[in-house]
Amino acid sequence: MKFSIQILKYNLSLIVSIVTLLYTNSAIAAERVTFKSGIFRPSVSVDELTKLAETGEVSQSLNFYFNQAGQDPKAVQKILTQEVNANPVVLDRVLNNQIGEFLLDRIGQSVSTPSGQANRQALRSAIILSANKDNKVSLIEIIQNYPTTEVIVDGERLAQTYNQLYILVESLQRVIPIPISLS
Repeated sequence: MKFSIQILKYNLSLIVSIVTLLYTNSAIAAERVTFKSGIFRPSVSVDELTKLAETGEVSQSLNFYFNQAGQDPKAVQKILTQEVNANPVVLDRVLNNQIGEFLLDRIGQSVSTPSGQANRQALRSAIILSANKDNKVSLIEIIQNYPTTEVIVDGERLAQTYNQLYILVESLQRVIPIPISLS
């Protein structure tokens, strides 16, 4: 009986996550990224950040931000595009328990909603949606799939955020032995 309840809870959680993914994929996606660095809060389009990630081209507004923050555009590009292998089923399973929620809260200190509310849910959705495309997750994909029109990124914690994401996904793959590819 207890086992049946656990299976029911897991299945319900999986269904809610899938519905959330389908909803967020069609309705809302991040359009702007606001970098937080002390009192400095520049805002750039996700398209500008995507262009940096894909081509290395730095827009005027990004160049201004990087100069003010003392950030190297090449280092930011590397952090944005580094991919981690991730199975969306594994992510869903682990991100819907206490350990996963703790990790989401940690990452949510660096990547958050404008209101600071529902960070955990927004991150969970963006991470799983990112992995759903190609069984890989990168920071730029998480930003692109973030289910609000604006995402706040703590510029000073950008590398730390990537490291937390990498540790999360790699640890999950070892703990729950589900193959990366579902085919």
